[in-house]
Amino acid sequence: MPIVTIQVTREGNTPGTNAVTADEKAQLIKGVSELLRDVLNKPLESTFVVIQEVELENWGWGGLPVPEYRRQKKARES
Repeated sequence: MPIVTIQVTREGNTPGTNAVTADEKAQLIKGVSELLRDVLNKPLESTFVVIQEVELENWGWGGLPVPEYRRQKKARES
């Protein structure tokens, strides 16, 4: 019985959104489940997928909170 956990930052992919949409989550669940079926022959009905949305301030990268990391990266690229 596979259990897959997907962690994503709590932000939308389009302006004005602050979360992954229900449709995007459904696509992730379907895609991961089908991948496990196709690669490891795991039945869809025995595969569990958990999606966790993490606030940006709770996610770090390169020793910094994500918003600060992105600001510094953008400044270096400018």
